[in-house]
Amino acid sequence: TGLMGGTGTYAFLIGAGKLTPDGFILAQFFMRDPGEEPAQLLALEEFLAPCEAVVTYNGKAFDVPILNTRYITQGWLSPFLSLAHVDLLPLARKLWRDRLPSRTLGNIETSILGARRAAEDVPGWMIPQIFFDYLRDGDARPLVGVFYHNAMDVVAMAALLNHVTHLLADPLQVSVENNVDLIGLGRFYEDLGRVDEAVDLYRRGLDQGLPEEVFWATLERLSFIHKRAGVYEKAIHLWEQAAEHKHVFAHIELAKFYEHHARDVVAALTWTQSAIEVVSTYPYGIRQQWLGELEHRQARLVRKRGNMPDEASSDPQDS
Repeated sequence: TGLMGGTGTYAFLIGAGKLTPDGFILAQFFMRDPGEEPAQLLALEEFLAPCEAVVTYNGKAFDVPILNTRYITQGWLSPFLSLAHVDLLPLARKLWRDRLPSRTLGNIETSILGARRAAEDVPGWMIPQIFFDYLRDGDARPLVGVFYHNAMDVVAMAALLNHVTHLLADPLQVSVENNVDLIGLGRFYEDLGRVDEAVDLYRRGLDQGLPEEVFWATLERLSFIHKRAGVYEKAIHLWEQAAEHKHVFAHIELAKFYEHHARDVVAALTWTQSAIEVVSTYPYGIRQQWLGELEHRQARLVRKRGNMPDEASSDPQDS
């Protein structure tokens, strides 16, 4: 928890927690005035001494760079330089981007962890002014809400780490409150190259029910996994399902398949023309983005059908 000063951003209150054999220990290091910064930073370093890693939420972009700067300002080596760093924000964005429009820690705390803060909590935007007021009048009572806010941020990170660890420990068997979470897990495993787990998670999400937009985006993603693996029978089944609901990507993929793999120019032309029909219902700007490619494809297929009915050539940039 910091504020801007003459030599950069001061971290006037630093909250940290660590797991020990005796349980989870929460500590807060408060700088009553800027002159206490050396003692504050030394106390934090001592607290971190047994640790091998640090877990943050957006800490790679904010907290740790600020603290590194504070140590450098004192002429010291930052203890964070020797620690592995797990920033939970990128993971939260990947897991819950379809479910939550905002992945702030507060929103994750409420929507994913089901936690509610007490009335004494204060909004983050109020904290700098509360500290400035304290420096001016010496009244520490309003800081109670600041200490609570800081402590709950640390506790929320610990709870989130535990929750994510549980999700990832056995993703195919884990019970989720919202099926959309299965898709986030699937994307995570797909990005790791663990495609089999991703396919199972996508399939499970599709079978158990998803919001319409997420359903079709997942079906498209799954179809391309099958396409890359050369399992066209499964990909075609998904494309035909999407084509029935006027999703243009499916018409285009079917056109590509029939032109380049099945060598069926008539079927490829049929799917291309149906794609043009779907696109014709789009708003003008979006329609124009699609029509150039589709009309080029249609013209090529017409030439094949009329002049080279047995020709097996195709556009190499298209498959």
